[in-house]
Amino acid sequence: MDTSSEIVHALLPIYLVSVLGASMLDVGFIEGIAEATASITKVFSGALSDWLGKRKSLAVVGYGLSALSKPIFPLATSISWLVAARFIDRVGKGIRGAPRDAMIADMAPADLRGASFGLRQSLDTIGAFVGPALAIGLMWVTANNFQTTFWFAVIPAFLCVMLLVFGVHEPPRQRGLRQVRSPLSFDELRGLGQDYWWVVGVAVVFSIARFSEAFLILRAQAEGLPLMFTPLVLVLMNVAYAFSAYPAGALSDRVNRTSILAVGFGFLIAADLVFAFIGRLSSTAFGVVLWGLHMGFTQGLLASLVADTSPPELRGTAFGVFNLLTGAAALVASVLAGALWDHSGSQATFLASAFLTAVALFALAAVRHVAPHVGRVSKA
Repeated sequence: MDTSSEIVHALLPIYLVSVLGASMLDVGFIEGIAEATASITKVFSGALSDWLGKRKSLAVVGYGLSALSKPIFPLATSISWLVAARFIDRVGKGIRGAPRDAMIADMAPADLRGASFGLRQSLDTIGAFVGPALAIGLMWVTANNFQTTFWFAVIPAFLCVMLLVFGVHEPPRQRGLRQVRSPLSFDELRGLGQDYWWVVGVAVVFSIARFSEAFLILRAQAEGLPLMFTPLVLVLMNVAYAFSAYPAGALSDRVNRTSILAVGFGFLIAADLVFAFIGRLSSTAFGVVLWGLHMGFTQGLLASLVADTSPPELRGTAFGVFNLLTGAAALVASVLAGALWDHSGSQATFLASAFLTAVALFALAAVRHVAPHVGRVSKA
């Protein structure tokens, strides 16, 4: 599904502006509404999966909506149609996100949970660079025919839904689990437990430090990278991300997960210092690789810790709340980074990120002190 979505998303801003005559404000509005919709929907879909005691059906609805949105893109004749398609696609993403992650946690043995989430992150990220690469190739083959390229994106989307419907079998609900009546009530959220909220707190601080990758592109361009090669920044970052996420997750099944997470925080601090103090294009590429490694060593690990610390009957709610709060923190991070960049320059922006990551690292150390069992892998 990520391959399908990225084929469209890689070309959509250009299509909106150059073909349909949209303004940059229109593009920003569409993207902002889309991502906000996905983040908010995740909370309710996760809670609903706990209330139902079933997760696959919601995942099918979410992936199905995203697949159904894909034919709208080549058929759209106005901006409003594309807004509707993007909205449906992001609603689908929001519906499937928390139930899918909770289902992975339900399926994976505790001693393979890190590897499972690492594999999910790796495959997710492979789609993030395979999709744009296919978009480039298809546009070249079709002589820049947007509609034909968008139609091609329909194929992997529907294959994804078929694979989920016929190939994935949801495990039976564990015996003895209580029925959750009001997953988003105060009592249930408090029942997620102190360990879970410690993990979320660390993740929120860390997310404020980790601003949008768009700033990496701006940094590379400032160091002389030609405009036509700027997409290579994200390709390089995602390659490092994709090929580190599974090994990092698998390693976390053998040692304390918080130790591997601390290494990921260290990679981000190192990347920030490279961007802040070394001003050559080659060093910028090294910083991008470090940024990708920090993603690989943190994103799957944080998901594993959410699964480890949340009660099985509330995992959907746990992932939904986690995604909402870290998504809001990431939005704040990008706004603050942009304001700091405009006011004080890029060096101050990356140094601020390094400082906030160090704060998150100290918070992680505090978690290891007050809850030393968090991150230890059960062999049950």
